[in-house]
Amino acid sequence: MTRASLKTKLSRWENGHEPVSGDIYQRLFRDVLGRTNEELGFPPELQDDGAAELRSRLAVARTVDATTVEIFRRQVDDARHVDRRFGGISLLDQLRGQISQIEDLLRHGPQRGQREQLAAVLTEASTLAGWESLDRNAIRQAWDHYERAKTAAREAGSTALLAHATAEQAFVLIDLGEFRSALDQFAEARKLAGNDVTPLLRAWLAAAQGEGYAVAGHHDQTQECFDNAKSLLPANPPDSSLPFLFLGDSHLDRWHGNALARLGDPMAIEHLTATLSRIPQEFTRSRVGMLVDLALAHASAGNREAARSFSQQARRLGQQIKSDRQLRRLDQLILPVRNSPIAGV
Repeated sequence: MTRASLKTKLSRWENGHEPVSGDIYQRLFRDVLGRTNEELGFPPELQDDGAAELRSRLAVARTVDATTVEIFRRQVDDARHVDRRFGGISLLDQLRGQISQIEDLLRHGPQRGQREQLAAVLTEASTLAGWESLDRNAIRQAWDHYERAKTAAREAGSTALLAHATAEQAFVLIDLGEFRSALDQFAEARKLAGNDVTPLLRAWLAAAQGEGYAVAGHHDQTQECFDNAKSLLPANPPDSSLPFLFLGDSHLDRWHGNALARLGDPMAIEHLTATLSRIPQEFTRSRVGMLVDLALAHASAGNREAARSFSQQARRLGQQIKSDRQLRRLDQLILPVRNSPIAGV
């Protein structure tokens, strides 16, 4: 459309004079707002449930082989790399489409062996979509993605994937303010994992629980968890079987700094400042989170200008990648003025 035509169309859509029709415009709304067709009130896509359609789907499902699974796995990994650099503004709808495709194949029955592998890919796609949804403040959608991830992990027979999805879902509870339930879920994830998963995942689970304790204001338990995570972290953290976990280099230190900032610990500023320059360039969302942590930590310490500077940097970068979750944290910032807090950035 031309700019004038689009302005007219937006007005008609907004006032309910005309439904949003056509896949291209529905997709654009999904990308910009991070919501599903159902959440946006769009009509559901028509589905042919006849016998011919069923035979076709069954035939397609029978073609699933190791190559098919590897293609899906590479797609998820590519999405993970794009997410780290640019955020999820255009990825969430893409992931939902991939998830729907994999679910359809599983529903119509690939053979054993490939079925478990395909379910494992579905778990990874769903946890990534869950994290993307959480970052866009689509809380209910995030919860549902993690529920699917846990179900798929059970079908895949993977304790590691189940424990990871269970722990990540606890962050949804944190954003809802359900801190006690979040701590219970972190504990459940660590219990599920036991000693049956790799030290890297055990370290990640310990750090995740540490953040939960920090949000709930428990300093000693937070420190204990991060001490545990550091003792478990392997000398060479990257693990090809867990491509979604990053704890090496500066990542665990960054996470610990986040926990200290949430606790209002005066050591947070020194810890985060020392870590910020070590964050790999491609981890843009992580950098936004650290800038928000530094803004909050400086505000807590009474350093108005430093808090303002870091908040401005965080807001610019957060708006670029549409990290609504971090921008919401930033909106809670209170800048000190002559030892008297006032609202605002």
